[in-house]
Amino acid sequence: MRKRLGVNIDHVATVRNARGETYPSPLKAALLSQKCGADSITIHLREDRRHINDKDLKDIKSKLKIPLNLEIASTKEMLKIALNHKPSFICIVPEKRKEVTTEGGLNLNYKKNFLKKIINQLQKNGSKVSLFIEPNIKDIKLAKKYFNCNSIEIHTGKICNLINGNKKYQNEFSKIKKAVNYANTLNLDVHAGHGITYKSAKILKRINNIKEFNIGHFLIGESIFLGLKKCISNFKKIIN
Repeated sequence: MRKRLGVNIDHVATVRNARGETYPSPLKAALLSQKCGADSITIHLREDRRHINDKDLKDIKSKLKIPLNLEIASTKEMLKIALNHKPSFICIVPEKRKEVTTEGGLNLNYKKNFLKKIINQLQKNGSKVSLFIEPNIKDIKLAKKYFNCNSIEIHTGKICNLINGNKKYQNEFSKIKKAVNYANTLNLDVHAGHGITYKSAKILKRINNIKEFNIGHFLIGESIFLGLKKCISNFKKIIN
């Protein structure tokens, strides 16, 4: 099974916003990533618009030919925006205003009924919905049997930190593998994302039932030195 590569271009917008300029362009990055073989583009429209903004979403959605994966928090504002733009995929993620980056998976028991209602509305509107969760069986069971999601995205931040720090990662790897295999028995598509580098991608790709890797910060950072085309090519070779 060929594993898909989703390219997260949020941090092209981070660089642009550092100076309040119009460059570098997230749209240009999305279209170039598409041309270079990305299977999808991921953008996270945060409540504080710290990187991707509403105009970026509109421009990218209107010109992109490959699927757009929009990451959003479970709020009424984000629901309205997602319903309006109808991206192919929507990943619901946790969001804390002062966090530097996403710190973990969703708490699926927080405002459970509201979350279920949001997912139902998005699916009726034509988007496939995934939940960004920790690799545990209880959450995966909820994702399928209560929320009726199309897929899940496993938070890989912990294992990536262990790998990058040359620490023992085998227990976390086993936990992820067990979670992925269980999700597969429920016919859930499994994606993986957060903190993935070349080094951690080489290890995580050993888990056969992960169908998609969503990679952003490292890929965009490395492309400063190698270019976007080379970085996308490198990751596609590693995961397949």
